[in-house]
Amino acid sequence: MAATDYVILVDENDTPLGTAEKLEAHQKGLCHRAFSVFIFRKSPVVELLLQQRAKEKYHSPGLWTNTCCSHPRLDEDILEAGKRRLFEELGFHANLTHAGQFHYIAHFNNGLTENELDHVLVGTFSGEPIQPDPLEVGAYRWITPQNLEKELAAHPEHFTPWLKKAFDIAFLSIL
Repeated sequence: MAATDYVILVDENDTPLGTAEKLEAHQKGLCHRAFSVFIFRKSPVVELLLQQRAKEKYHSPGLWTNTCCSHPRLDEDILEAGKRRLFEELGFHANLTHAGQFHYIAHFNNGLTENELDHVLVGTFSGEPIQPDPLEVGAYRWITPQNLEKELAAHPEHFTPWLKKAFDIAFLSIL
């Protein structure tokens, strides 16, 4: 995480209130805009691409989560931000649609707090090679929604705190 990364501070209606340095926002628990990308494929059943966060991540290292997630830049369209980050983290392109949004707060053992208004973005896998950035992604795998639900119920500690809420929105959008 570079010291020059900024997030967009927002209220509960996603109205911009200014910016803050990313680490400062997470240290102070400031509400900011974020997005979670979910990429699905049908081959022959519906599957979701999950990633395991790299061990070097500043929070939630080694946990399984949605395809990718991040924060839009100032004046960056949320869908364009999702496409940019998908390519940066996993090395492929996909068209995305906005499936919904939700707010969550999660506290981490290292003292950081996620307080995000999270936009859920959904796309379909194009078949391009997956080329993960090892600084961001420790591993990736495809999973059916049914198996993800089972794993989330059995071992929620293996997953990021936002995944379940975001997944529920993403999965409803593809039904």
